[in-house]
Amino acid sequence: MLTYFLWLPIFRLVRRKNSRSALGSSAAVEDYLERILELINSKGYARVVDIAAALNISQASVTNMVQRLDTDELLKYEKYRGLVLTTAGEMLARNIAHRHKLLTDFLKLLGLDDRVIYHDVEGMEHHISPPTLRAIERLTAQLRRRPALRAQLETAVA
Repeated sequence: MLTYFLWLPIFRLVRRKNSRSALGSSAAVEDYLERILELINSKGYARVVDIAAALNISQASVTNMVQRLDTDELLKYEKYRGLVLTTAGEMLARNIAHRHKLLTDFLKLLGLDDRVIYHDVEGMEHHISPPTLRAIERLTAQLRRRPALRAQLETAVA
């Protein structure tokens, strides 16, 4: 609950009406690219059926988005054959995955529960600005190097 109140002002500052992320793509596009990269990294490939299962949505919805991502040149899609990320799509997906991991690591350093972390990261990751993300990255590095500071912070947050 505390993280909600800590991050609420940040959400209000960076939230955009059209649901565009800080990277300039829509939150939905980012969710798809993130899951596609995860599937490719774990299975070696990503199919519409796998993406639908991972995102818990219909295959028809996935097909529509995959076709859009193909048009946007973020992936190459051939019906019944599967898909591969383009260089641009892979780079964007890796940036999204990095942002997700960084936010997760930061919240873990605060000693928060995994369920809270998952919920908060899913809410924050599409709306956090690059300068804020860089600040969190520097703070995370400091917290890793300074266990006493981390212990003080965990105590203050608890």
